[in-house]
Amino acid sequence: MQTKTKNNHIGRKISRIRELRGMKQETLAEELGISQQAVSNIENSEKVDDAKLEEIAKALGVTKEGIENFSEEAILNIIGNTYHVDNSSAVNYGCTFNPLDKLIDAYEENKKLYERLLQAEKDKVDYLEKLVK
Repeated sequence: MQTKTKNNHIGRKISRIRELRGMKQETLAEELGISQQAVSNIENSEKVDDAKLEEIAKALGVTKEGIENFSEEAILNIIGNTYHVDNSSAVNYGCTFNPLDKLIDAYEENKKLYERLLQAEKDKVDYLEKLVK
């Protein structure tokens, strides 16, 4: 006994593309001007008419053919064949400054500010002493 594969179930493809795009059914429904239940019905449908499929494709940011030819295996193959880690690249994603230098600079600036504040208080005390005499 053979089981029929549901490889060409357009509704499931729409659902999966929507999920991969990080879109909720409500959002897709708003884009299409229909209810969330209507989107659910579309995603459960094996076939969708061409005009509606064009609208859905536009809302999802893909082509109609992209939906029709969508397959999880193809996506995984593309990712597997194009993603690689190259640790030998000259790009440095670390800090471009030494955090300790920044901390020392802040400490020095704070120290100077404190000394100016202290001098201002001394000047104020001197001025008040002159007024009292």
